[in-house]
Amino acid sequence: MSGGVDSAVAAARAVDAGHDVVGVHLALSRAGGTLRAGSRGCCTIEDAMDARRAADRLGIPFYVWDFSERFRDDVIDDFVAEYRAGRTPNPCMRCNEKIKFAALLERALELGFDAVCTGHYATLLDTPEGRELHRASDNAKDQSYVLGVLTAAQLAHTYFPLGSTPSKALVRAEAEERGLTVAQKPDSHDICFIPDGDTRGWLADKVGAERGEILDRTGAVVGSHEGAHAFTVGQRRGLQLGVPAADGKPRFVLEVRPVSNTVVVGPKEALACAEIAGERFSWAGRAPREDRFACHAQIRAHAEPVPAMAELVDGVLTVRPETPFDGVAPGQTAVLYDGTRVLGQFTIDRTVSAVPVGA
Repeated sequence: MSGGVDSAVAAARAVDAGHDVVGVHLALSRAGGTLRAGSRGCCTIEDAMDARRAADRLGIPFYVWDFSERFRDDVIDDFVAEYRAGRTPNPCMRCNEKIKFAALLERALELGFDAVCTGHYATLLDTPEGRELHRASDNAKDQSYVLGVLTAAQLAHTYFPLGSTPSKALVRAEAEERGLTVAQKPDSHDICFIPDGDTRGWLADKVGAERGEILDRTGAVVGSHEGAHAFTVGQRRGLQLGVPAADGKPRFVLEVRPVSNTVVVGPKEALACAEIAGERFSWAGRAPREDRFACHAQIRAHAEPVPAMAELVDGVLTVRPETPFDGVAPGQTAVLYDGTRVLGQFTIDRTVSAVPVGA
C-alpha cells in the first residue's frame, strides 16, 4: 500500500473478494525526515501514515517493510550507472522488476501468501497456455507498459483489482464512499527519490559535472556543456549552442557519448529511428512461437504503440517499426504487444537513425 488512492481501493476490493489481506508499505528511503511535496515523490512518511489509516479503515493488519538497501542497490545505483554510461533509464521499470514483484513477492511467498496485490491499472487473463498480462480497460490510466518486466512466474502471483475499472474518477468516487481519506489525494509524479524534480542537479551531485564539447553530426564543434549526464536524446532546450545551424532551424540532442564526454546534436528529422535492439529482454508469460513476429512496440509509458516486426537472433532482440520511432534513447525500455496483450520487453542498447548523415 503506497499511501495513494489506487492501492487503498485495490486492498478494499481484495477484502470484498474474500481474500485474507495484509497491508504492506515499502520503506524505500533511509531519509527519515522525507516529506511529500504536493504531487512530487512517493514512499514518504506522509504516504506511510496515509496507508496505515486506509488499512485501519479496512480492518486489515498493516506493516512497513524496509527495502531501502535493495532499492538503493537495484534502482538508485542502477539509475546512476545508466546515466554514467550515457543511457536514459526508467527507474519505475526497475522498481517493479527488482522490488515490488521480486523482493516483495519473494518475502510474501516465504511467509505463505499467495500473491501481491497492487493498484496498478492492468488486466490479467488466465488461458490454457498460461496467464497473460493485458492493457487496462481505461487506456488513459493503463500501466501495462511499466509492468512489462514481469515474468510468467511473477504474473502467476499477482493481482490487479483495478484493471477493469473504466476510469480513475470511479476509483476516487469509490474511495469516498468507503470513507478512505486518500480519495482526493493527488497522483505522484516525477522520480520518487528526486522529489524536488531537479534530476539534472541530483545527477550532477552523484555523477559529477565535467565540461565537454557539443558536436554536430559531422563532428564539428558547435558548443560546450557542463556535463553530458544532463542531456538526453530528443532534448531541445538548454543546449546553449555557439554556432547556429546553416538552415537556422533548432537542433536536438541525437546522442550522448559518456566516454568522450561529448553530446551530438542535429535536426529534428534525425531523431527518426528505423531500428532498435537489445540483449536484456524478458517475456511476460509464454514466449512468441517464432523468432520473427509482428507486434506493436511502445517505447515510453505514454507513447503510442507502433506496428513493427521483431526478430530474435543470437540473443539480440531487434525491432523495426513500420513508421520510424521519434527520439529513442539507449536505456529506454521497449514493450512489445500483441493487441492488448503484453508479449515482453527489452532495454534498448542500440538505435539506428532513419536519416543518414548528410541527408
